[in-house]
Amino acid sequence: MSLPLFPDAPAPPVPTSPSELPERLARYGWPRVHAELDAQGCAMLPALLTKDECDHLSSLYPQDAPFRSHVVMQRHGFGQGEYKYFTYPLPSLIQTLRTALYHCLLPLAHRWNERMGVDVRYPQHHAEFIERCHAAGQSRPTPLLLSYRTGDHNCLHQDLYGDNVFPIQVAVLLSAPGRNFTGGEFVMTEQRPRMQSRVEVVPLAQGDAVAFAVHHRPVQGSRGSYRVQSRHGVSRVRSGHRHTLGIIFHDAS
Repeated sequence: MSLPLFPDAPAPPVPTSPSELPERLARYGWPRVHAELDAQGCAMLPALLTKDECDHLSSLYPQDAPFRSHVVMQRHGFGQGEYKYFTYPLPSLIQTLRTALYHCLLPLAHRWNERMGVDVRYPQHHAEFIERCHAAGQSRPTPLLLSYRTGDHNCLHQDLYGDNVFPIQVAVLLSAPGRNFTGGEFVMTEQRPRMQSRVEVVPLAQGDAVAFAVHHRPVQGSRGSYRVQSRHGVSRVRSGHRHTLGIIFHDAS
């Protein structure tokens, strides 16, 4: 089956004011999202972005100006496909989304660190956390657009980038499964002590997001909490073209 690709055209105007995003996020039941992250290491945020917003972000990919670097995965053994890191200032839609999601996920990040015996606490405002990253030499922005075509995949990995790490990140599927591409499922694994790895496949639709553990998260055991190690990736794209927005809350060294 031949699937249409996103056109390599200049980006249309942002269809939704970024000021509407915090109100949209407020409609999620964040206690439920936190509980699902606690139980599974990931949680879906359905319909986080509209189709027009997804198409707008995807249309940025052929441009050079919004990005600081371009990575071809197979050159580094990361998989097959490519991605681009945004430069500062971030597009307003991404900046607003990054700031608002940090605020929503901050209470859970603190609880996870407490349960794991990690003494790191994060500032109330994301801008202050970015200042902390920059003071430690992590000054390169990490939000990115990923592009996969037929046969591409992303190997299991962790997005750490330095000593300052926010323990949760978010990925948003910008393409429509079955229309723009087939295959290309978001995949997570968790390695628990003395147990085989657990696999989670998250069935995203266009505009859906998944929040997930970056590195470690706590799991309740019979003798208290213990750490599990998480990795994430993307299975092979069988046809078409898949774009994803990645939102990482810490910057890179």
